[in-house]
Amino acid sequence: MNQKPPANVSRRKPPLTIRDPEPVAEVAQVWKTASQSATVGIFVILLIAALSLARPVLLPVASAFVVTMMLGPLSTRADRMGVPSLVSAIALFLLVIAVFYGVIVLLAAPVVDWVGKAPDIGRIIQEKMRLLDRPLAALQDMRNALLPSDSKGGLGFDIMTVVQPAVTIVTPAIGSLFIFFGTLFFMLLGRSEIRRVLVVFFDDREARLRTLKIMNDIESNLTAYLSTVGIINVGVGAGAGLIAWAVGLPDPVAWAVLGFLLNFIPYIGAFIMQAALFLVGVVTFPTIVQAMFAPLLYLAFSTLEGHFITPGVIGRRLTLNPLTVFLALVFWAWLWGPIGAFLAVPLLIMGLVAISHLFPSDDPTLPV
Repeated sequence: MNQKPPANVSRRKPPLTIRDPEPVAEVAQVWKTASQSATVGIFVILLIAALSLARPVLLPVASAFVVTMMLGPLSTRADRMGVPSLVSAIALFLLVIAVFYGVIVLLAAPVVDWVGKAPDIGRIIQEKMRLLDRPLAALQDMRNALLPSDSKGGLGFDIMTVVQPAVTIVTPAIGSLFIFFGTLFFMLLGRSEIRRVLVVFFDDREARLRTLKIMNDIESNLTAYLSTVGIINVGVGAGAGLIAWAVGLPDPVAWAVLGFLLNFIPYIGAFIMQAALFLVGVVTFPTIVQAMFAPLLYLAFSTLEGHFITPGVIGRRLTLNPLTVFLALVFWAWLWGPIGAFLAVPLLIMGLVAISHLFPSDDPTLPV
């Protein structure tokens, strides 16, 4: 005999609105994909950890490799002209040393002078920034209300807390410099042999040809991008020096060199330059308003350069996705510090060239 279910028992509806749910066709395929994704994720995590742990060695080696690839077309031209590889390697090596020496000579004297004046600079900045005492005191009261602490102190500014980490970062270790210059010289000397070894490493003719194309495209793209950006940065450095000279900041030549170097770091370089101009202006000029002249002028100049001059000169062929550039900058700066920020764009170019050859994608055909 069939019994009718109680009236109060009804089929419960899910609390969320679900439209046309479909079950997974093959659960085994889902678990296979999940296991493969987990394996790739573990490999990526271990690779990042290895890059971080091996930073003292990999950072100078990667820097030397990037410089070697950038100088590759010059070495190729020298080989075609019949110049011995030893002579071309020594010439290019001396060129790199000359550039490093020139940068160090132009920046060393101002840096030493400002570090020597560090106690006075800290006192002057603290006196000039008195107008920020009330806003900072309000923020300190808010912080103490949200996060109470036993120790309460006033506003203090010690320039050495900024200078000492900066000097530690900017001044590379002697061992890293030795690794960089040694690797650079031997890569320049054995560039043709390295290319041959990488090509014959593969047995398949197609793989060999692909490897050769990747190396050639990396060299051409790196050279085109860095040489073009380098020429633009020479103009940026000249503009920074003129701005420093026009407003009356000391050492305009050093400002020109600093503007040239920092502009190789997208986005962050211009911000660091503006902050440095402001801090030096606070020390140099009697008022905060006068100290704002140089950073505001440089902000207008860098905006003009970044949004109009550089895109117009580089063109669409060498234009990279801004989001990709920013994420690469954040990743390599986090992993390898300031030098990683300089290497972010070159490493991104190398990676994009390799991916384009390994996984070519055709442009989608749009409907007519």
